[in-house]
Amino acid sequence: MRKFLTRCALLLLGLLITASAGWGVLAILFTGPAEALLRYSLAGAFALVALAALVALGSRHWRGRALALALHLVQFAALLLCWYRLEPSNERDWQTDVAVLPYATIEGNLVTVHNIRNFDYRSETDFTPAWYDKSFDLAKLQGVDLVTSYWMGPAIAHVFLSFDFGDGDHLAMSIETRKEKGESYSTIKGFFRQYELYYVVADERDVIRLRTNYRRNPPEEVYLYKLRAPIEQGRQLFLEYMQRINALHQQPEFYNSLTTNCTTGMWLNSRVNPQHLAFDWRIIASGYVPQLLYRHGLLDSAGLPFSEVKRRAHINARAQAADAAADFSRRIRMDEQAKTDISDRVAEDTAGTPP
Repeated sequence: MRKFLTRCALLLLGLLITASAGWGVLAILFTGPAEALLRYSLAGAFALVALAALVALGSRHWRGRALALALHLVQFAALLLCWYRLEPSNERDWQTDVAVLPYATIEGNLVTVHNIRNFDYRSETDFTPAWYDKSFDLAKLQGVDLVTSYWMGPAIAHVFLSFDFGDGDHLAMSIETRKEKGESYSTIKGFFRQYELYYVVADERDVIRLRTNYRRNPPEEVYLYKLRAPIEQGRQLFLEYMQRINALHQQPEFYNSLTTNCTTGMWLNSRVNPQHLAFDWRIIASGYVPQLLYRHGLLDSAGLPFSEVKRRAHINARAQAADAAADFSRRIRMDEQAKTDISDRVAEDTAGTPP
C-alpha cells in the first residue's frame, strides 16, 4: 500500500510539473522579452529544468530528486512574479475599431452613453470611423435581445446583447478584445494577458451588419433572439453594463479566453438580477447559450421547439437586404414583427366572436 501511494503521489507530481512547464513555456513565448533569441532561450531553459525535474522523479536518490524539484519550483515562482507584474493599459497604439473607449453619465433614469460606435463599412477592413453620443431613458426600455454569431461550428459563438428602447432605437453591447495595430486575435494568446478587455457599445448597423454583411473570412451566421424576463431586470442589467464600461474607462483589465470573455462577462453582469442562472458548461461552449436560455424559459419562444425558434432567429438574409438603411434594426426584425401583428389581429378578431 505504501508503494502504491508513493507511486500515485509521484504520478500526480509529474502531472503538475508537466502542466506548469507547458504553461510556463507558453507564458514566456507570449509575454517574454521582445528579442526573439532571448525569449526562445528562456523558454528552452525553462523546459529543460522542468524535464530534469520529471526525470528526477524516477531517481532513487532523494537529494537529486529534491534539487531538481526545487529548481523547477524556483523558476516557476520567478515566472509567476513576472506574470503578476504585467499590467493592462489604456494607452497603446490601438486598432481604429477599438481606439475610443465608451463611457456613460447617469442621472436618475437618464443615461447618456458617449462614443457609441457607428462605422460606415465598405468591407471588413475598409470603413469610415464614426462615433456619437446619445441619451437613453430607462423608463422606455422595452426588452433585451441576444445576438449570437457562429463561424467555426455549433459549439463556439460570439454572444452579445442589444437593448431595445422602442421606436427602432437599439443599443448593442459586445464584450471583446482590445487589439493593437497589427495584432490579430488568437484564443491561445487570450490566455496569456495579450489583450485588454473592451466593451464595444455600438449601433446595430455597425456591430451586427459587420458580421452579417462584411465578414467573409470566415463568414459568420448571425441569430437574434428576444429574451423573456421582467423589464426591471433588463434595466438593472443595462445599468450593470454601464458601470462596467465606466470602470474599464478608469482602470483597464486583461481579457482572458476562459474566464473573462463575451459569455462569462455577460453571465457575471447578469448576477445583478435574482433570476441569474447558475454556472453551466454551456457558458464556456458559448454556441449553446441559446439552448441554455430556452431550457430555462428565458427565450421568447411562443411555445415553439428550439429548432424552429433558431430558424426564425437567423437574420443574415434580412440584414444583407437592409444593409445601410436607417431602419436597419426594424428590418432585421420584420418577420418577428409581422408574426406579432398577425397574432394581435387574430386575438382582436376572436375576442369579439361569441362562443
